[in-house]
Amino acid sequence: MEGGRHPAWGTANRIVPLGEAYLELVTVVDETAAATSAFGRWVGAMRSESGRLVGWAVRTRELDPIARRLGLRVSAGSRLDPSGAELRWRSAGIEEAAAEPARPFFIEWDNRTPYPGHAPASHRAGTIELMRLELTGDPVRLAAWLGDDTLPIVVRPGDPAVTRVVLQTAGREIVLDAEGVAS
Repeated sequence: MEGGRHPAWGTANRIVPLGEAYLELVTVVDETAAATSAFGRWVGAMRSESGRLVGWAVRTRELDPIARRLGLRVSAGSRLDPSGAELRWRSAGIEEAAAEPARPFFIEWDNRTPYPGHAPASHRAGTIELMRLELTGDPVRLAAWLGDDTLPIVVRPGDPAVTRVVLQTAGREIVLDAEGVAS
């Protein structure tokens, strides 16, 4: 579904709602603005690698304690949805996630903003849910970053990266990776 533009970041997105999760497809639409934001620079640096899984985020309702624990700066963000309604959030750790893609950044949605994963969607394959995210990196370092959260992730040793997104629909898996989609 159409997402919207992030004017301060120089990017725009499309959203794939998955209930308690969502996929966000992002591109740079304003080079000047993208060059001035950590998120815009991150997305811009990956443009030449079409189809690459770039990063991930963890939704929280307690961003300030996480930011304090990790020494992160909290930034506000917003964009308009296709109807013109403003969506608002706060995030932390984008620069750190860009530097080490096995680590997520953290996002806290404003209480008045509808969560993108809950948007109505009709997938050709029926109801789709996120089963797991597969990463390479340092599992101990990632566990320290995440704290006590238990998430559907698998971490294998290797250079920090998001390697696969595994979705479930009607008893079968759909796997997204840099090679494309396999079911």
